[in-house]
Amino acid sequence: MSTYLVLKHSHMLAAYLSIGLFLLRGVLMALRSRWLQHFFFRVVPHVIDTALLAFGIALLFQIYQYPFVHHWLTAKVIGVLVYIVLGSIALKRGRTLMTRLAAFAGAITVFAYIYAVAISKNPLPLHLLG
Repeated sequence: MSTYLVLKHSHMLAAYLSIGLFLLRGVLMALRSRWLQHFFFRVVPHVIDTALLAFGIALLFQIYQYPFVHHWLTAKVIGVLVYIVLGSIALKRGRTLMTRLAAFAGAITVFAYIYAVAISKNPLPLHLLG
């Protein structure tokens, strides 16, 4: 298997694990569960997200496409930054449950956008809907 395919599939696996854990943590947050304080939920998501970022950066160099040069990658980077901010509000910084739930829904929406951009290689991937 080529280096590109290993990096691509590793990046995809990390993305699926990341969103899966985010969804689980969001449910636990909505239920006000103490499980969120467990070592697993405080450490593992950050390890997976670090791997996701590392594989993504390695892929950039592998395919010779870079943010601020290729618009679809610029859109992904901006989307990731928005996702991080909304995720932080949803899981930690939101003062009320409603604020956290709204940020959680926003983060999921932004993740769906990032996914659509990755699949389409288009910063305006709405053509995937029709």
